[in-house]
Amino acid sequence: MAAIDPANPLSGSRRLRRRNSVDRLMLGGATAAAVFAVVLLAIIVYTVVQHGASQISISFLTKDQAVGLGVVGGGIANAILGSALLVAVATAIALPLGVLIALYLTEFASPRTARPVRLALDLLNGMPSIVIGVFVFGLVVVAHGESGLAGSLALAIIMLPLLARTTGEMLLLVPQELRDAAYALGVSRWRTIVGIVLPGALGGILTGAILAIARAAGETAPLLLTTSLFSTSTTSVNFFGQAIPNIPIDIFNYSESGFPADHARAWGAALVLITLILVGNLIARAMLARQRRMMSR
Repeated sequence: MAAIDPANPLSGSRRLRRRNSVDRLMLGGATAAAVFAVVLLAIIVYTVVQHGASQISISFLTKDQAVGLGVVGGGIANAILGSALLVAVATAIALPLGVLIALYLTEFASPRTARPVRLALDLLNGMPSIVIGVFVFGLVVVAHGESGLAGSLALAIIMLPLLARTTGEMLLLVPQELRDAAYALGVSRWRTIVGIVLPGALGGILTGAILAIARAAGETAPLLLTTSLFSTSTTSVNFFGQAIPNIPIDIFNYSESGFPADHARAWGAALVLITLILVGNLIARAMLARQRRMMSR
């Protein structure tokens, strides 16, 4: 074997140079893609703010909508309340189911059993929302008509896989030593889950819930099929007898109108909705970072 002269630097081989070139190319492509995503979001937010900021006022946020399209004045207070109620009921349906599914996958199911369940959750998470809307339309609306409950059910189906997968990941972060210590003391499995595992993952579960709420709040396609025929000038909380006013449907109706005043209201409602979603995502990210720091200690 030839001796290496320490006075002369080692020259890279052709394969090493090719690897470095490919590495720089992939790094540049990934960086460009990330910058593109950020710039695209910035352009969307800037456009919405530019067109909708002039509509934001106290009256716009506190008054109900004007009667009919093209009428100057009015606000979206009933739509804000309706969206909040729809998402709240959907969360009340999806959150317990998502937590129970996550507990089954992490605490009880064998790997062979958990694999198809996780696959089903991933497929449901990727399901187009319009398909879920058609499913709820055929299941509920055809027999009972449009209602707030039908809209909340569609949103709950959208939220369920995200809640289950996020909760499952947070449960896996709870150290196994805590479970083993509880079992060694004679604590039953359910007492261990309720008293140790769930409290340890509570921050992550809330984070997943906020992310799911932020996603469901902006869904439009399922609501078009389940709760779109409502009175724009009234506030309704009757979830069983009629459709509930909500922001996504208002944006759709206003944008389809031929009146400039309605287009301006659509931009204003879009700004309110995107602000709520951005704030929800920022809160969720902050909570998730805090939970990870606590679990790493």
